[in-house]
Amino acid sequence: MRKKVFISGKIPDIAVEMLSQYFEVTMHNDLRLLSKEEIIAGLAGKDALLPLLSDSVDADVIRSNPDLKVIANFGAGYNNIDVSEATARGIPVTNTPAVSTDATADLTIGLMLAIARRIVEGDKTTRSGKFTGWAPLFHLGVEVSGKTLGIIGMGNIGRAVAKRARAFNMPIIYYSRTRQSAQVEAELGLQYRSLEEVISQADFLSFHLSYHPSLRHMIGSEQLKRMKKTAFLINAARGPVIDEAALAEALKNKVIAGAALDVYEFEPQVTAELLPLDNVILCPHLGNATVETRDAMAKIAAENIIAVLQGGKPLNCVNPDAIK
Repeated sequence: MRKKVFISGKIPDIAVEMLSQYFEVTMHNDLRLLSKEEIIAGLAGKDALLPLLSDSVDADVIRSNPDLKVIANFGAGYNNIDVSEATARGIPVTNTPAVSTDATADLTIGLMLAIARRIVEGDKTTRSGKFTGWAPLFHLGVEVSGKTLGIIGMGNIGRAVAKRARAFNMPIIYYSRTRQSAQVEAELGLQYRSLEEVISQADFLSFHLSYHPSLRHMIGSEQLKRMKKTAFLINAARGPVIDEAALAEALKNKVIAGAALDVYEFEPQVTAELLPLDNVILCPHLGNATVETRDAMAKIAAENIIAVLQGGKPLNCVNPDAIK
């Protein structure tokens, strides 16, 4: 009997094509997110689950199917999954790391340029008929070139952002739980600083760290007050690292110059106080939203499922103790 795979949302066709060569595949085939109860129902009788990053795969979902053999998350992150429960049940959890690096780094630089040069605000101005001609003091932004970039989290994406930032002659300071080697620091022009120093010295403060509950509200009202009044905050990492209510208050009161967000504390909900503000850009989680990256993610997720259901080890396992 062919093993069965449940895909909880519409993903690139390459994954379905790969999996269908070996297994019976069922995919929720529209863009509407499934409820927890619908995921449980779809998972019944299946051997593998391929959930979206936006799906909550909690203990109830995992316990609902005692025959579940692998959870292959469609995303580099996996905080949407109760990994402890999966590990206790011997279920490997996989993700799709590395392939998101370039797309997310590109978006970060785009957000930086957009908020500094007020590009989104300028688009609104032009569409509303308020552009009446060039003038010396009209719609002034600030330059990115030469400004200090502060990066919090120096993993693959942080390093890719630093590499791109060098093209703008930006001095780069960073804080990370693991300091980079002297060779990497020299190659990328990095200067290691304490978290407090990065927050207070950066002209652009950009977040690129994986999420852990201990990092919730890493940036709150006190940290925002320590930033330069001319500084911009960029978050393309995980929403909960920023206290959005505190950020909205800081933006309204010009405590900092602006912000550009691709992720949110209560995603997909956005803190209402941010919505009317012109000095914040709000993107709908576009970090790795390119055709190339999403196809690569689908391929990796499928490869992980194929490996496990055929008796092998997954390529990208976030809980190796489950295999032991």
